[in-house]
Amino acid sequence: MTYRLSLLEKSLIPQGSTAAEALHRTTQLAQRAEALGYYRFWLNEHHGNHQLAGVAPEILIAYLLARTSSIRVGSGGVMLQHYSPFKVAETFKLLASLAPGRVDLGVGKAPGGLPATTRALQSRHDKQRPTAFDDLLAELGHFLDDSLPEEHPLAGAIAHPVPPLPPARILLGASTGSAETAARLGWDFCYAGHFNGDPVNVSRSLRVFREASGRSPLLALFAFVAETQEEAQRLAGAKQMVKLHLSTGQSVNLPTQEAAAEFAHAVGDTAYRTELLTPHVIAGTAEQVRAELDALHERHGVDEFLVEMPVPDYAARLTSIELLAGALVPAAAN
Repeated sequence: MTYRLSLLEKSLIPQGSTAAEALHRTTQLAQRAEALGYYRFWLNEHHGNHQLAGVAPEILIAYLLARTSSIRVGSGGVMLQHYSPFKVAETFKLLASLAPGRVDLGVGKAPGGLPATTRALQSRHDKQRPTAFDDLLAELGHFLDDSLPEEHPLAGAIAHPVPPLPPARILLGASTGSAETAARLGWDFCYAGHFNGDPVNVSRSLRVFREASGRSPLLALFAFVAETQEEAQRLAGAKQMVKLHLSTGQSVNLPTQEAAAEFAHAVGDTAYRTELLTPHVIAGTAEQVRAELDALHERHGVDEFLVEMPVPDYAARLTSIELLAGALVPAAAN
């Protein structure tokens, strides 16, 4: 079995640690991942969470590009609903000019935080003229390609600089709708199995993207490797996500029922409902994890897995990426 392995990093701040220490550990993980042959190293975007240091992936991307030499570095992903597509295009064109062929622009649809941070991020938005996410994504693509139609209200605005190679563009999502949007707008697609690991939804979404685009999607999931299965499962723990469905039609993925209730209360919604999601988690020895990845590769035709390690302890995460990389060496020869 041959497929690529990539990493998704949150810059977790364990109890008793600091953001500076967490970011230093993220840098060390990126450098070790490069040495081990991982293909990408992506940074999350989260806001208002004291346990996560990754509030601005574009800044951390630049920092890591300067401290590595070959691994692709990107966002997993930019929360586009908060930002001007023009500015995002400028930022990632600049990054791609600094490190041609090594920059990924991953875009996500979630707010990346609770309502208070969303209000702060969007405080200058025109509330009377909301823009649909698909329209923001299409506009971002035009700015990346310098292809804004003449009839567009922003025609004439050109995002500089022009990099030797453009950033790769990948939409993260966990539904057939996101898969369709990515295919229609010419973006690659990464299914967020670390949010929703429902096998039927995974299969449908990956199939929709492949049939509509002719390209292979990526699959993100939780995976953790230790010397024994018992140790891996103990450290990784049980994972759950809660999908909050607001009465407005908006939906948001949150870690707990309490967080969902807090979110709904903050936006004044009493008619909400929640849905329990089970993320895709693989935890075991290197051989066990490899066998499960092999099976997913065979079942879905996935050629790249984006692995998030759901453990705050740095030493355990470092051991996990080393064991996982070692287990895949024999597979690459087949």
